Amino acid sequence: MSKPHQGALRSYGVKAAPYGFLLPAVALFALFFALPIGYALWLSFHRIEVKGLGLGKGAKSEVWAGLGNYTSALTDPELAHSALRVLGYGVIVVPLMLGLALFFALLLDSERVRARSFARLAIFLPYAVPGVIAALLWGFLYLPTVSPFHYLLDGMGLPRPDLMDGGLLYASMANIAVWGGTGFNMIVIYTALRSLPAEVFEAAKLDGCSELQIALRVKIPMVAPSLVLTFFFSVIATLQVFNEPTTLKPLTNGIPTTWSPLMKVYEDAFTGGNIHAASATAVILALATFLLSFALLRASNRRTTQGAPR
Repeated sequence: MSKPHQGALRSYGVKAAPYGFLLPAVALFALFFALPIGYALWLSFHRIEVKGLGLGKGAKSEVWAGLGNYTSALTDPELAHSALRVLGYGVIVVPLMLGLALFFALLLDSERVRARSFARLAIFLPYAVPGVIAALLWGFLYLPTVSPFHYLLDGMGLPRPDLMDGGLLYASMANIAVWGGTGFNMIVIYTALRSLPAEVFEAAKLDGCSELQIALRVKIPMVAPSLVLTFFFSVIATLQVFNEPTTLKPLTNGIPTTWSPLMKVYEDAFTGGNIHAASATAVILALATFLLSFALLRASNRRTTQGAPR
């Protein structure tokens, strides 16, 4: 082979090398992400048609349903009720979790804090506990018959609140999410704080700013992108809440099988056997999450652009 041909092949190999490195990731993405999404979309536009008594071969067939599954899902009161319950749950979880994460991050970033490494590990450690195990642990702490807190309240002659029913149920489940998610958000914010230039804080101290003023007027505005990121992740996690109510459900009668939208999808698919309706509901939830995420990112980018120096 002549040298020009060898050079052409070598040049082609160099150009094709990046695509070769990307091929495994693209294959995994298509197999485990794009293909299931496409199959869910296909199922959402179909339904099972039963002929006669539904017995025998060919009695059940899959036919085109159009937007029928979507219409049924959007008009289902159970889905609306589950969405409202998750909204109330998120109103408690997101502000409290991010507020505690910011507070701990600012506290650990202070020069006066001792045992910073131990405190950082202790705050982050609950995030390493799987969600199902965390829900079980807190669930048994909530139960009046086995909870040590209820024995202490009995000993002091105080009433025992029912943390697994009524309005306190939202606070109980929110506590599990806050306990498990604060550490992760704290690490994200704390990492952003540690990357800030020290000269800014020294200049603020020379101007007479206290630690509180530096935290409120310098540190928090400078880590605003990290706050937006943690808020974005927290909202998505709230919309996808499933482990906590599903794990606590056997311990109380106050949690219905459709407490959250994802529980509604699970109930339709695996208990009701209507995989097509469940697929339509899942697609609606995915679109709602995408639109909300897109709106939050647009609002955040617009604010950042307006506040950027010209």
